[in-house]
Amino acid sequence: MDETTGLRERKKAATRLALHGAALRLAAEEGIDAVTVEAIADAANVSRRTFSNYFSSKEQALFHGDTMRLHRLLALIREQPVDEEPWTVLSRAAERLTEEVFGGSEPSWLNQRRKLRGHPGLAPHQVAAYAAIERELAAELAHRLTDDDVALRSRLLAATFLAILRVAVQHWIEHPDDPLAQTVRTALVAAAPAAAFGSHRTSTGT
Repeated sequence: MDETTGLRERKKAATRLALHGAALRLAAEEGIDAVTVEAIADAANVSRRTFSNYFSSKEQALFHGDTMRLHRLLALIREQPVDEEPWTVLSRAAERLTEEVFGGSEPSWLNQRRKLRGHPGLAPHQVAAYAAIERELAAELAHRLTDDDVALRSRLLAATFLAILRVAVQHWIEHPDDPLAQTVRTALVAAAPAAAFGSHRTSTGT
């Protein structure tokens, strides 16, 4: 990637992030039902057409933060040794992501997200953000599994892991009594006996 292309991509990322931040702030202040795409675009100092170049709806803009964190999670998983047990790899990556995002003080967007909890129209869009990464995660896990039905087992493992993570994070947003890392760890440990199934690759490929 040359310098011009890199600059262009950084500008796109900055615009996407600005739209996400505007959507989250306006939804927290006014309620998601009262927020329009036009208002989000105005708050981010871009046109309605520019908004449409980045997001298909205000809800997609709202959950862009989830999408970014999930892509980072996938990168952390890909960094792990291929010969380790898949559930261990997934759990370690989840804990590392939690530490990166929430290791210090709570991020500024968290209180805004908490104001939106319980809105019945947002749940499908949050699920969609996780589902969008599911196929990529399943493909990564398929390289780490052996024996029969690898394609099916990798999809089941990816779906199970992401569902646990989504529920754990949402539970913590609604009930922030314990640190998020502890909530995520508890959820993953509780689900591991049912989810961590199947053979995995070793350093000898068996």
